[in-house]
Amino acid sequence: MAMSRVVCFGELLLRMSAPGRELLLQTPQLAVHAGGAEANVGVSLAHFGHSVQMVSTLPANPLGQYVAGELRRHGVDTAHVQTRPGRMGVYFLTTGAVQRASEVVYDRVDSAFSLGQASDYDWDTLLRGVQWLHLSGVSPALNPAMAEATLVAARAACERGVKVSFDGNFRPSLWARWEGDAPAILRELFACATVAFADYRDIGVVLGGQFEQAALAERVDAAAVQAFAAFPRLQWMACTQRTTHSVDHHALGAMLLGRDGTRAVAPTREMIGIVDRIGGGDAFAAGILHGMMQGFEPDAIVRFGLAAASLKHSIPGDFNPVSEADVLALTGEERFDVRR
Repeated sequence: MAMSRVVCFGELLLRMSAPGRELLLQTPQLAVHAGGAEANVGVSLAHFGHSVQMVSTLPANPLGQYVAGELRRHGVDTAHVQTRPGRMGVYFLTTGAVQRASEVVYDRVDSAFSLGQASDYDWDTLLRGVQWLHLSGVSPALNPAMAEATLVAARAACERGVKVSFDGNFRPSLWARWEGDAPAILRELFACATVAFADYRDIGVVLGGQFEQAALAERVDAAAVQAFAAFPRLQWMACTQRTTHSVDHHALGAMLLGRDGTRAVAPTREMIGIVDRIGGGDAFAAGILHGMMQGFEPDAIVRFGLAAASLKHSIPGDFNPVSEADVLALTGEERFDVRR
């Protein structure tokens, strides 16, 4: 089947990580990776063979050049990544160990991207010939201008018949900084979405109310019913379910729910010896999108998405640079000996 043309819109970040399991600046070393929620999805889709274009703004300095270069190295088109004077958005990661949780510290206020405006992006040009636009709830949480820029992008896609993939990614601390009306803004973004990556908590924020069913799956089912009723464009809702036994041992399952009543569930995977969980949700989203773009059956789509997310937990950095063949190998017979 032909591959899709995809645009990802959002902030690009530098990740600075303490080495190994050290505390931040325990020793004067930091490992550097490029990342960002939307870019993570784009990199995965590029490795699956799709034509991916990143739309963003970077500072006109060596940090911005490094991040743009990393995207290109992974097959993502950066022709529409703008540059302007300003600073690079950064986050610092301390990886947890035993009973100590991982910790993220953001330093992204007044980044070159966050100081932009909706008028910076010409969606007539950017969406020409494109099948999918991927957005997340992180960008509109940054400030009023970026909320408007994200809404304009979503509206433009809706008007042009471009499918919208939206990851809720609710970040209450970001919204609280400027007292943004998260439910109202996210509600409009969900209304433009063809596919939403969200669970019952996201739907509770957007539509109000609580889901108090005893079982987690029942809460997701109930949230999907409300979401499909509220958002006529929405065709699919997908989410993972994570049980954290320790920093290094998680159990991860996934669900894919369709407007037509389809309900596909991927068997839970036990992940012991986790290397890096950052970007796992983005890897899941990319896997689900790839399955849809390639016409997989719902059961195969959700299994592919979960397998992609599982592989990400074994790879350092934000990106998940695995191929379709790598993921399919995990969805079939699991073999952990050396491939020869």
